[in-house]
Amino acid sequence: DCMAASRFKMDRDALSGVEEDDPGLLEQARVNGGIGGLLHTLRQGEMVLDLCEAMQDYCPEAIVVNLGQPVARTTLMFENAGFRCYGVGRTPLRGANGLDSLVKKLNCKESDVKATIAGLSGFSFLVGLEDVKAQDDLLPLLYDLAEEDNLGQLTKRWLDWYGAIAIGDVTDHAEWLPAQDDFVPDEEPVFGETVERRKERILWMNTVGTKGAQEKEGQMAQILLLSKAVPIRPMQLALALLRGDDCDIPAVTRVNNGELPQLAKSAMIEAELTQRGGAIVPHGTMLPAPLAEICGEIDETNQLAAKAATGDRAALRECIEIDPALAGLDRLYVQDVVDKMIEMHSDVISRLNEEED
Repeated sequence: DCMAASRFKMDRDALSGVEEDDPGLLEQARVNGGIGGLLHTLRQGEMVLDLCEAMQDYCPEAIVVNLGQPVARTTLMFENAGFRCYGVGRTPLRGANGLDSLVKKLNCKESDVKATIAGLSGFSFLVGLEDVKAQDDLLPLLYDLAEEDNLGQLTKRWLDWYGAIAIGDVTDHAEWLPAQDDFVPDEEPVFGETVERRKERILWMNTVGTKGAQEKEGQMAQILLLSKAVPIRPMQLALALLRGDDCDIPAVTRVNNGELPQLAKSAMIEAELTQRGGAIVPHGTMLPAPLAEICGEIDETNQLAAKAATGDRAALRECIEIDPALAGLDRLYVQDVVDKMIEMHSDVISRLNEEED
């Protein structure tokens, strides 16, 4: 099943209230976290695990660069199947609360700062920001902007709770946390590339192919193609890993292995990947204690969700029991809702249905 958007709509309808004054669990209609994120994980798991089975026969030594949402959970599925896997999610470098926007608010250029970004996929925080030339710590200036509500209510709230600046699309952070009165999940989230964007990209590619990169029209199409490329290009990461090139690539999802010492070595984290002489060098980045604690809780949920996708009912129950995004809800009721939604998607979620049978 490749119709992620239509399946999301099914989830959203199922989580809606049955009466006008009954909102149901609509705020749990999410892409990555909560009930919606769990169902998304289970559906994605069917495709990922089928792919893993085929890869074990045909390319068992493959290195995987994974873009599938929810990135932390699908990356875990590949790792648990025995593959070396790295994830590339929505970048924290661009957007309304991306690094580019934050440094502009400080009247700086990205090239003039050294940023330390760390956390989990879709839940990354700016834990260091330094002016390279003056060697000044710029974080206090961002803290002031956040406290003055110049970076948005959610950013201010996360700073108060976790002692760090949420970076990237802060609505992604909200998906992993309990319901917020002032945050409503997107009714029609974008899954991958829109049809319009795909048509546009293919048109530019065809123009480059027919006109060539030397002609003006072809050059313009090439520039437009590159301008829409994400900052972390999967091919750049893949080539660096295969060749063992020295590199510093921001916001790569991978097994922790000491990158963030406060989290388990097996945690699936997101942070800059530094490779020297073919070996990945951990930075040992420290997080504020409250941030480390919530990251640990979300990672444990991710680990269990990835395990549940294999057909493990016990992992599914434990995932629902500990998920911080479900705080304040009756967990037994949530379990019942999830079971009914799994049955609703029984045409694509086969492993859990087989386990139940």
